[in-house]
Amino acid sequence: MSVYSISGGEVASTLPSSVLFCCDHNSVRSPMAEGIMKKYYGHGTYVQSVGVRNDREIDGFSVAVCNEIGVLLDRHRVRSFDEMEDWGDDLSGFDLIVALSPASQRRALELTRFFHLDVEYWPILDPTGLGETREAKLAAYRQTRDQIARHIADRFGPPGERPAR
Repeated sequence: MSVYSISGGEVASTLPSSVLFCCDHNSVRSPMAEGIMKKYYGHGTYVQSVGVRNDREIDGFSVAVCNEIGVLLDRHRVRSFDEMEDWGDDLSGFDLIVALSPASQRRALELTRFFHLDVEYWPILDPTGLGETREAKLAAYRQTRDQIARHIADRFGPPGERPAR
């Protein structure tokens, strides 16, 4: 696979056919990544997200900060790795899994030990619990959103300049 450089890093010159983003609860970071990836590159790449657990609903601050950039998350329904197959997705069907938290990386590696697929780890800030005021909380969530957007653009190419598959 050929590569080219963006911002000093190497990225794949082609988009994978399918990407799975994962984090702890599928309520903050992985839904943001799923939505941003779909906004940047359309629906030519199959993109989903999951969590290690699904014990929360989509986070309202995630919905708000993604709304600011035209990414709509209000209809997102959280799901766990365990539920993924029930919803019709087989882990082995993804080309790439991107873990956004240490717990999700461990779970993804555990579940993929018998599959030939790539698992990448992107250390993304967990904004939950940060900030005392609404504005401070929103600032933390924006920082996470922007960090995810930078990782996606660095890894898959700038939005609007989608490499051919």
